[in-house]
Amino acid sequence: SRMHAIRYSVLTLSSFRYMSAMAMSSSTSSSCSAPHVPLVPALVKADIETLSREGITIVPIDPLGATVSGMDVRNPPSEAALRALEHSMALRGFIAITGCGVLSPNEQIKASCFFGGREVHSTHGVHPATPDMNEHIFRLSNDPRHGTLGVGPQWHNDGSFTSGTFSHVGYHIVQAASHGGGTFFSHQGAAFDLLSPSEQETWSRYVSVNSNSGVLHPLVQAHPVTGRKSVWLHLGMTGAVIDCVHTPGEEPPLSLRLLGNDELKALMIRYNDLLNSGVSNNFTIEYTYSPGDLVVIDNLAVGHKAAPSAHLPVATQGLRILHRTTVKATRDLSPPHGLPQFVDIHGPNQLNDDGYWGGGGIGFRWDDDIHMQN
Repeated sequence: SRMHAIRYSVLTLSSFRYMSAMAMSSSTSSSCSAPHVPLVPALVKADIETLSREGITIVPIDPLGATVSGMDVRNPPSEAALRALEHSMALRGFIAITGCGVLSPNEQIKASCFFGGREVHSTHGVHPATPDMNEHIFRLSNDPRHGTLGVGPQWHNDGSFTSGTFSHVGYHIVQAASHGGGTFFSHQGAAFDLLSPSEQETWSRYVSVNSNSGVLHPLVQAHPVTGRKSVWLHLGMTGAVIDCVHTPGEEPPLSLRLLGNDELKALMIRYNDLLNSGVSNNFTIEYTYSPGDLVVIDNLAVGHKAAPSAHLPVATQGLRILHRTTVKATRDLSPPHGLPQFVDIHGPNQLNDDGYWGGGGIGFRWDDDIHMQN
């Protein structure tokens, strides 16, 4: 499917100016008003009791996530317990299963596949130090001899170049750094709640185009388990954002317009600031790994990025080695209004000439002074 095959009109210049002014007004009013405190849901009593019956304890982490103890990932609990864990992740973003020791690649793969699509979906390269050169383990480190360097410094969701993205992602700390080396997680439902009503309406019209694959995803999606509206954007792999204005009764009913450079930059800065603000607004956390941790995230409930300390040299913080596994989606994260799932981002721009359209490894560079790597 090619974008030019969609017979919708581009917004007129007057509409473009109006919407740009509205976006600026929305941003200004949002920054001046006192936002309400967004909510990260509590654990559900029924889930806690289901796990307790099998000797598993789940305890909330403030302000999001939960620790899980008493679970042997090599001998999985019942299906009911696994569903309780999956539901807890959908609510609070992630679980940290403690005391796992050092898992073999196959043990980690098996544990990751308890959830979501129930099978791995691996798209990464294999580092030479990966045990058994297992193709399903993405080995990360702050030492190039032990793993891939510098991955994921900006907010993102894993698998954004695929139609469904990954349902869940497992992070097993093989070697914990002596100082820091954690991962930031941000609750994307709570982030949506923090937007002003005007921003919520505007962002709900937006569709992102991945800079590598050309896959289209909505900037606001309803979580498949909770139904909660949540923001969703990759700050290191976006090649365009389309504003989709649907006006029933008009002909054609849908108008498409690419955001221009200034608008796209403003959007990404706002998104970055929004998730960063969760540290003070109680929906973002830096999780610091302890030896033996297996952290599993719901990839549609939380965005994440590596903490700066994760990329510090060994001499500063000690050796850090992390194994990542990615789980197949349960459904496609499809764009609205019958838009195609994929377009040719590496081909010519088929929409407005003043819009940004660019393929490539890291997509639109919204800040020249930051490190971007996928």
